[in-house]
Amino acid sequence: MHMNSETETKKEHRQNEEHRQNEEQRGRIACVSRNQYRILFDGQEIPARLGGGFYDESPERFPVVGDYVTFFYNRSGDSVIRSVCERSSFLQRPDQAKTGVMQYMAANADYTFIVTALNHDYSYNRIARYASVALQGGSVPVVILTKADLCDDADRYVKEAETISDKVRVHAISALRGIGMDALKEYFVPGKTICLLGSSGAGKSTLINAVTGEEIMETSEVRESDSKGRHTTTHRQLLMTGDGVCIIDTPGMREIGMAGVQEGIEDTFSDILELESRCRFSDCRHKTEPGCAVRAAIESGELSADRYELYRNLGAENTRNYAKKKEISKWAKAYRKASRKGMFPD
Repeated sequence: MHMNSETETKKEHRQNEEHRQNEEQRGRIACVSRNQYRILFDGQEIPARLGGGFYDESPERFPVVGDYVTFFYNRSGDSVIRSVCERSSFLQRPDQAKTGVMQYMAANADYTFIVTALNHDYSYNRIARYASVALQGGSVPVVILTKADLCDDADRYVKEAETISDKVRVHAISALRGIGMDALKEYFVPGKTICLLGSSGAGKSTLINAVTGEEIMETSEVRESDSKGRHTTTHRQLLMTGDGVCIIDTPGMREIGMAGVQEGIEDTFSDILELESRCRFSDCRHKTEPGCAVRAAIESGELSADRYELYRNLGAENTRNYAKKKEISKWAKAYRKASRKGMFPD
């Protein structure tokens, strides 16, 4: 009787597998490595490749970590990805500022944790850049200032980081000492996705392991001389905690360029945009024009000259790189079109 029951269970499982192969399924991209994909599906990661239709698409339509996709399931080989579902957020940056080529980092992140250690790693400029990228992509930026126990005046850095934007949340924590960790629980809700951005050695892995109580991320040591760490994460990957929270881990980035993030910059520096709207002339350059609200705010101390300079620099960089990005996209589109017509040899 027991053998019959076991045989029936195996038969039912085989039938379910065969049924799945004949129907389109839905899963989530857990890892991308060159042209190889891994999909989180039914509690496991399965290998997959792109269907042929993707090669007529622009690169931003290719699946990235965090994307929900439809695919045809193959239990004995690579499943075939058919389409990318609508994204709730999409994080991207220039791969190289000199070329404007875009790097598509993650999709469907509810929160973007901008993790910065309170040591040599701290940079107001870099946090502002990360915040602009997150806001442009439709994700909520949350600045996590780690290693607060090693800083004499963590509150000063919290207040400074809060001036970046009224849309940015800021927390100073020490994962090892348990300082400030309770405040992070509101983000770790089942079904939510958190993307981690920050330098190597900033404490991303230690933070996640401490909050979840699981050793789900590998940690590495940091050099005391310059506060730099090894790149523990070598590629983007999606991990799921036991509570059903998804974590998108990314390789450490000490620099992040601007391209195609004008709305994100405007969201980050909304106070300056509001001042610009009060200038007497709509085309005010904020130099020698009379009735300039921006210059008046700087002179009165309402607006920091450094903050305004950062706003101008990021805007100029974004404009330069976005122009390069558009030119490259135009060339790539023409190349794909010519390739389809057989104008180039394989």
